[in-house]
Amino acid sequence: MATGDFRLCDVVLDDSIGRATPDVEHERAVAIFDLVEENSFTPVGHSGGPYRLNISLVDSKLVFAITTEDGGAVATHILSLTPFRRIVKDYFLICESYYEAIRSASPSRIEAIDMGRRGIHNEGSQTLRDRLNGKIEIDFDTARRLFTLVCVLYWRG
Repeated sequence: MATGDFRLCDVVLDDSIGRATPDVEHERAVAIFDLVEENSFTPVGHSGGPYRLNISLVDSKLVFAITTEDGGAVATHILSLTPFRRIVKDYFLICESYYEAIRSASPSRIEAIDMGRRGIHNEGSQTLRDRLNGKIEIDFDTARRLFTLVCVLYWRG
């Protein structure tokens, strides 16, 4: 029976990869803030948190290292990046278009690009949920914010 709080209290991205553009770093900061403010995060088989999540890339694999708030080890999940490669590439390309558009395009053009951007982001979020199935239960909003962070790691790397 569950006894704890199934949420993230802290999220850290591996900083050893380096920094990205200001737009990407802004996306990272907003995603982490929003994620810590509201999320649903349940490591399968664990009695409860809150949890800290460290996300990194190691040997071209995505690593989710989970601890309790006080640092106790919970689980580490290593995921292949292969299912994400096309989605992240498409997302990166449309984000470049979006950032360029918000500087100079018409509102209708910005809206059209943003709709495409959200569609690709939703696809990546669902792929992440699918890949974590049986390991970590997350709601769609949590998956969206985590997918943003996966993209940031890609952009940095």
